[in-house]
Formats: sequence, C-alpha cells, structure tokens
Amino acid sequence: MNDSQNMQETVSRIVDQYQAEEIFFTKPDMKFPNRDTIIQIIKDLRRVLFPGYFGDEFFTGNHPEYFVGNSLTYIRQLLCEQVFAALAYKNEEQDEDSVCARAEQICRKFFEKLPDVQKLLFKDVEAAYEGDPAAQSKEEIILSYPGFFAIFVYRIAHELYVQKVPMIPRIMTEYAHSLTGIDINAGAVIGEYFFMDHGTGIVIGETTVIGSHVKLYQGVTLGALSTRMGQHLSGVKRHPTIRDHVTIYSNASVLGGNTVIGENTVIGGSAFITESVPADTRVSIKSPELSLKGPKKEDVWYWEI
Repeated sequence: MNDSQNMQETVSRIVDQYQAEEIFFTKPDMKFPNRDTIIQIIKDLRRVLFPGYFGDEFFTGNHPEYFVGNSLTYIRQLLCEQVFAALAYKNEEQDEDSVCARAEQICRKFFEKLPDVQKLLFKDVEAAYEGDPAAQSKEEIILSYPGFFAIFVYRIAHELYVQKVPMIPRIMTEYAHSLTGIDINAGAVIGEYFFMDHGTGIVIGETTVIGSHVKLYQGVTLGALSTRMGQHLSGVKRHPTIRDHVTIYSNASVLGGNTVIGENTVIGGSAFITESVPADTRVSIKSPELSLKGPKKEDVWYWEI
C-alpha cells in the first residue's frame, strides 16, 4: 500500500468516527461557542471595568459615558451571539426564536449585574492591598496580580453560571486557569474581600461556599472527598463551606460537602481536613523534628527532617 492509499484509509477511518458519541458535534447547522471570542469578551470587559489599565482609554472631561456605552453595546452583541450558540447546542429541540429570546434575557440580566460585579472587584483589590505587605499600590494589584485576574474572571463567569449558561463559564475560568495556575469553578459562591496570596495551584470546586474576608495561600485545595460516582454527583454539595475571616495557608486541603470551617479559623500549611472545624480555631500539623549534623565538609551543613 503506497502513501496515498495509507492517507486515504486514515481519512476514511477518522471520518467514520465522526459519528461517535464522544464527538457529538455532527450537526452541520450547529455551532459551538467560539473560545477566542469569549476570551476577547473577558479582555474587553476588563477594559471597561478598569479603564486605562489594559488599553489606551482617555476620557474627554468628566464624561466617560461614550466609551462605556459604545464598549458595552459591542460586548453585549458578542456575548449574546455566544450565549445563543451555547443554548442552541444544548437545547437543540427548541425553536430558534425561543433560544434567541432566552439569550437576550440572559444578557440583559448579566449587564444589569455588571456594576455590582465591579463593586465586588474593588473590594477584592482592597483585600489584596490590606493583606499583602509586598503590594506597593492598588494599581499594581489590578495590573499584575494573577490572583486578582483569576477572581475577576470567576466573578464574570459566575454571573453566567447562575443563569445556567452552558460551556461559556467553564471556557472563561479555564482561560484564567491556563494563565495563572488558579482553578476556580464558576459555580463556587465567593463573598466580599476575597484574596489569594501568590495563588499558584489553588483549586476551588464547584459547590464550594466561601464567606467574606477569606484569605487563601498557594496550593490550597477546596475539593471533594470522592468523585467516583461521576455524573450522579452533579448538583450535590460536595465541596466545603468556609465561613468569614478564615485564613488557609499553603498546600492545605479542605475536602467534603459536609465540611464547614468556622469563622475566624486559621488552617495551617499542609493540613488535610475532612471534618468540620469550629469557629475561632487554629489548626496545624505537628512540626517535624529538625536536627543539624555536621559539618562533614568545610562550610557544609546537613539538614534532616
């Protein structure tokens, strides 16, 4: 068999498998939401909510309404198109007019909530500034902190998640995940003044509930005890609840839908928690014994833990 025949056989086998249920997307008139467009929506919303930080917006006098109005009109058109595509694919049995009306309703409510989202983000900036002595300014946090970017994307995606928009919230949060190493599911409920210090490796599961003034350090996992039942657990509370004014230090894991961490509690680094902790508690693992031996060679010390 020559190269041309080999290629033809490969093409035929791939095309035959287009009907496999693992692919699903075999309807020529249907479209997925476009990932690049959704990412562009995130970037454009960031320019509107924090003008001058991520673009060259300059307002004439004290009247920024023109910039905000034009920008939101454009973003709304993009978002409605993507929401329509997501709804149409998820609900293929519905007629186009019904899906279009639902998409318009979702977008209307989303943009009504946008000022509230902006206020929450201002509080997140405040939490980061007050909680990080290395922060030189609030502007630095907005411009450069990966944790703040992750919470920004989450708060946008969450408003679509609560309206049961398919695909798009996950596309948004996975975009932030890919850039920051912080994985926040759009379904989590997160209160005011939330701060992730350093942030890398933080995982916050879908049914997590987090109160106000909570601070997480790098590597923290707020996860489920087990997901072996797969889709049977969909909609079940399987991630922990973190009350107000809780601090969880690096690499700690808090797991389980019945696990509640009480107010004003501090969870030490590398702790593994699967049961509730009462308020005003300090949780830590016993420090390993540290011994010093040597030096065996000049200016060399050996550490044992």
